[in-house]
Amino acid sequence: MIQRRAIIAVAAMWALALAVPANAGDPCCATGDLGLVVERASGSLVVVDRSEHAAVGRIEGLGDLSHASITYSPDERHAYVFGRDGGLTKVDILTRKIVKRVVQAGNSIGGAISDDGELVAVSNYEPGGVRVFDAETLGIVADIPAGAKTIGLADAPGRRFIWSLWDTGETWIADFSGEKLLLTKLADVGKNPFDAVLTDDGRTYLVGLFGEKGVTAIDLWADEPKPVRFLKDYGKTSDDLPVYKMPHLQGWAFTDGQFVLPAVGAHELLWVDRGTLEPTGRTPVHGQPVFIIAQPASPYVWVNFATPLNDTVQVVDSRTHQVVKSIVPGPAVLHMEFAPRGAEVWISVRDSNKVLIYDTHSFRQIGEIEAQSPSGIFFTARAHRTGL
Repeated sequence: MIQRRAIIAVAAMWALALAVPANAGDPCCATGDLGLVVERASGSLVVVDRSEHAAVGRIEGLGDLSHASITYSPDERHAYVFGRDGGLTKVDILTRKIVKRVVQAGNSIGGAISDDGELVAVSNYEPGGVRVFDAETLGIVADIPAGAKTIGLADAPGRRFIWSLWDTGETWIADFSGEKLLLTKLADVGKNPFDAVLTDDGRTYLVGLFGEKGVTAIDLWADEPKPVRFLKDYGKTSDDLPVYKMPHLQGWAFTDGQFVLPAVGAHELLWVDRGTLEPTGRTPVHGQPVFIIAQPASPYVWVNFATPLNDTVQVVDSRTHQVVKSIVPGPAVLHMEFAPRGAEVWISVRDSNKVLIYDTHSFRQIGEIEAQSPSGIFFTARAHRTGL
């Protein structure tokens, strides 16, 4: 009798599982192959299925997404969207609905989620400073004013956030691991930090400088982190040097023991040894680099470029520092995102209103998705990567 009841129970469980439709509204649906594409002109998001190479939904009503970025909850179900209008929006990518939206500032420039997934921080231009929210409720946890524009906000290991201040040349580290917030302020980082990124191992925070030559590195594994300047002969040469970097998409690559940086104002990549901070080479490229993104599980980095040469993407070998492939997806390539194991790259082509998908081995186009002025592409795999 016991055996018969067990068989009936198992059969009932299978019947229930088969009766539940696998659609986007069901909590049982997997999220590992999903992602979001920002439609910058319409304030909307396209939900994409990476395995199917298809758009599977749209979420509207997210405000100004002209400079938007996205991060994910640890379970990959919820996305936190940081809009230029100060909006912080929590989105459910399975139900494709806005869970909650708060306009927390007048002008924002990206955000981050803590390594435990409990806190969401937003970096603000106006009124400046950083505000931190509860990831579940979006209730405010901390308001950290700075009297300056904040850039390069990233999550750091140990329930910490790090960011830099454009106006004061400082880097601040906020530690939420204890009962009280511990705030560390590092001075003399450099004049006018314009971009910053945390390395993939969570160790080194790199700060690009607009107002003077050089790049600054901060070792977060040190007991007392300190700014260290390198590439002291690189950078500002005139008052009108253009800056095309956008820090929230993490556009500096780390590969083969090297940092790969865009040479601001030049058509070059800069290669730097991660251990010594000494330059190891330069690569002439098609135009002014914007994003340099490492292809997972390979020696290659992919580069896109600023206007007016922004229809092209180049692939560079980190071992030889040589360009090995150029492709032309179309006008206004804004962003690239790799499948987690590097088999595909998705490229947003704003002025063609398309996202194009390429096989990274053959460089053959294998997919295409319609989108309205697409910019950033964010796969849910980002939920498990430090600094994103």
